[in-house]
Amino acid sequence: MWSPFPSEQLTSRLLIGTALYPSVEIMQQAIIASGAEIVTVSLRRQTAESGKAFWELIQELGLRFLPNTAGCKTAKEAVTTALMAREIFNTSWIKLEVIGDEWNLQPDPFGLLEAAKTLIAEGFEVFPYTTDDLVLAQRLLDIGCNILMPWAAPIGTGRGPSNPYALKILRERLPNTPLIIDAGIGLPSHAASVMEMGYDAVLLNSAVALAKNPVQMAEGFKQAIEAGRLAYEAGPMQTRDLASPSTPVPGTPFWHQEK
Repeated sequence: MWSPFPSEQLTSRLLIGTALYPSVEIMQQAIIASGAEIVTVSLRRQTAESGKAFWELIQELGLRFLPNTAGCKTAKEAVTTALMAREIFNTSWIKLEVIGDEWNLQPDPFGLLEAAKTLIAEGFEVFPYTTDDLVLAQRLLDIGCNILMPWAAPIGTGRGPSNPYALKILRERLPNTPLIIDAGIGLPSHAASVMEMGYDAVLLNSAVALAKNPVQMAEGFKQAIEAGRLAYEAGPMQTRDLASPSTPVPGTPFWHQEK
């Protein structure tokens, strides 16, 4: 069990998106296979594209909605979208996106801070989509964000963690903050690697939706995230420069002895 907030208790550390699937039926099957308990939905994009059947299938799953402000380029636009999403989905949760660059879909740090501050004052629980920048992360926490969603790589690239060092530092410097990797994950091994760093969860969409078999890929991510978390909690062995035999030499015990 884990919790993004004290009032929530979740078993799955995988959050999943609802866009880009070949059909709403495959989307539903993939979400079920993933074991996710939170799904993200884009008010601006999917209301226009998918119609009534999409919303009915999502509601049938009985999961927690995390609306997002995907496609918003200004703080004002993001705030307006968030307010609309709260009315439609009856939730104060919002995944806040304020895009500053169309080429790599990098968040606008200034617009993100402005929108987050406004939405927190309006009673929202803000999940800000941000980069792996430690200073920006600290500023978001300072204005009242309780959870952060740093990227592994730009949205939709599937490249995996582009800067593992920055992600490790972010985790080490913010040990008590729930951190969810959002964007750039392409393979189950990518998800496992960030979970091994101690991240609390992973949010992904394209890696499942654009796979040849989205349902099978969703199951793969489910298992990889569970494995990565187990490895983190188990305490991995320390890496070393010199080889060391796992089979003991004569005269030494088979079991490890603490000194």
